[in-house]
Amino acid sequence: MSASRYTVSDVMTHTAVAIGRVSSPAVTVHPDAPVAEAARIMARKRVKRLPVVNEVGMLEGVVSRSDLLKVFLRPDEELEEEIRLSVLAELAPGVALDFAVRDGVVTLRGPVRDRALVPLLARAIRAVEGVVDVRMELDSAVGATVY
Repeated sequence: MSASRYTVSDVMTHTAVAIGRVSSPAVTVHPDAPVAEAARIMARKRVKRLPVVNEVGMLEGVVSRSDLLKVFLRPDEELEEEIRLSVLAELAPGVALDFAVRDGVVTLRGPVRDRALVPLLARAIRAVEGVVDVRMELDSAVGATVY
């Protein structure tokens, strides 16, 4: 059957069949949603692909599990650069902290005078997409303490 011969009822029938395979209401995500949120939605709803819709509900694209995984498979060097420029430069300017990233695990070393900074640094580093874990091997003014 050529495209010009389809009627609205033909399309509705095909749509109804397709809709029968789609969850209702549709499981979607907005383009500005964090990657972690999209991954949680996919895991909870047990879907492999997620339609990306804008504010008015128009389809902008589809995100797959493999698309989401690419974010978390960032090279260690890329993670180091983002942590140095986005986290340490803003939260701990002038603090001499050494850190290393290996397989997505960040190990922070060095002296910290303000202990209140420790949970803030840990939270900010964990928020960097691709970071798997954060280990704190920090020295306090009193002596060496592992946080």
